[in-house]
Amino acid sequence: MKPRTVVRTPRHAVAERPFIVIWEATRACPLACLHCRAEAQTARHPEELDGADARRVMDGIAAFGRPGPLFVITGGDPFQRADLTELIAYGTSLGLRVAVSPSGTPTLTRANLVAVRDAGAVALSLSLDGSTAARHDAFRGVPGVYDWTLDGWRAARELGLKVQINTTVTRNGLEDLADVAALVRREGAMLWSGFVLVPTGRGERLDSLTPAEVEDVLHFLYDCGSVMATKTTEGHHFRRVALQRTVLDARGERPRLGPLYGRLSARAAELGLFDGEHRAVRRPPMDVSSGRGFVFISHTGEVHPSGFLPVSAGHVKARPLTAIYRESELFTRLRDPSLLRGKCGACEFKTVCGGSRSRAYGFTGDVLEADPYCAYEPGSFPYPQEIGSLAESMRH
Repeated sequence: MKPRTVVRTPRHAVAERPFIVIWEATRACPLACLHCRAEAQTARHPEELDGADARRVMDGIAAFGRPGPLFVITGGDPFQRADLTELIAYGTSLGLRVAVSPSGTPTLTRANLVAVRDAGAVALSLSLDGSTAARHDAFRGVPGVYDWTLDGWRAARELGLKVQINTTVTRNGLEDLADVAALVRREGAMLWSGFVLVPTGRGERLDSLTPAEVEDVLHFLYDCGSVMATKTTEGHHFRRVALQRTVLDARGERPRLGPLYGRLSARAAELGLFDGEHRAVRRPPMDVSSGRGFVFISHTGEVHPSGFLPVSAGHVKARPLTAIYRESELFTRLRDPSLLRGKCGACEFKTVCGGSRSRAYGFTGDVLEADPYCAYEPGSFPYPQEIGSLAESMRH
């Protein structure tokens, strides 16, 4: 098996250019989601980047060279900006691939989706945090969000937009994950992403998962990858899981996992999640993480390694984005795995995983500390030689 089918690496050196840039166009949003990183408000912030500022941001992204990074416009709710389609069209004119990540609100209409598609957007990212209206709407804080989301999802697919579905992994939703997976498979999506919660914004008030539960979830998501494209957000150890499972599968062995994995697998079997046609090729996770292939620009122009890592490396009005990404101390330190501390620093998977720097910061205040959600003990995988061969060949 070619190693890049296990974990993908960006085509360009991540020290020189990011794979993806996410811009928080606004924090305005009518929802009150329990996990909201942005602690969204109903009104737009007076210091938000205006249209001219946003165009300069896109100029800065294009300056990384072609093909440009994927450019995602998120929020809050991007549809709260009247100039959204103009900004999409401008980014497209620069050669950027533009995606939009709206909220499931009454603005998620077919007419608005037609407008963003016609302006040049190629993909849409939507959140689904429960398999039923009662579950999803309770998490999002407003009744009706589930139906708006599904209507928008179906309309986007009919319009030819690629759709990514994001699901937040929280304690209250753990037992519902298989049902969500079945819904995503039934409705159809380009990609399903499990977001392993980071304690920032309103998310600080949600109960944490145990490392063992996170491990079970990551392995369940890996199983789901046999029937639909899956990924994680802030679950960087999913790449470790992919490498480990590749070796174990080749040996005809199964991992030893916990009771949550057993319950999710049993529920998936009840739902027939893995019945029928399987994917010919599993989608490999991308080796990208905070500051290492990834950039987040806030609504006011602060540049962060991730939207979940509230430490600024500079401001787009004060310094070119290319310089901040390539030269700032914060970004360069995050790209050096030899600086990692604790279990992450001792781990043989640190160059391909590295743990969530956002979660390390959220729990310890140190971006280089160990990811507290990782259950793996460094050196405990029984087949290090096979793992070493896979990891080494990824670099070539």
